[in-house]
Amino acid sequence: QVQLVESGGGSVQAGGSLRLSCAASRVPFSSYTMGWFRRAPGKERDVVAIISWNDDDNTYYTDSVKGRFAISRDIAKNTMYLRMNSLKPEDTAVYYCALKWGALPSIDRDQYGYWGQGIQVTVSS
Repeated sequence: QVQLVESGGGSVQAGGSLRLSCAASRVPFSSYTMGWFRRAPGKERDVVAIISWNDDDNTYYTDSVKGRFAISRDIAKNTMYLRMNSLKPEDTAVYYCALKWGALPSIDRDQYGYWGQGIQVTVSS
């Protein structure tokens, strides 16, 4: 069974930075896509950024984080990262990493069959 474990969350002031990590284990196939989603209080879980594991140039960012967040992965460590700069209070949410089979990125959360437990990010003004 695939396991995803997030780390790196916490509380920062607006304008600060955080880096989230997602360590994947027991992944039996080499063609898959990973992504970061978040759920803000009172809202649905929405996509933040997506990366194709086989092609790190194949990425997607939701408009609100473009230019501030950067998604990356380390194949040797089987770990995905989300570097978050210039954080805003509206970035406050529980962040989840997710995995789907296949190299074609998708922003549809229902296509992701594996999820981490979630990690809190709080940005104060």
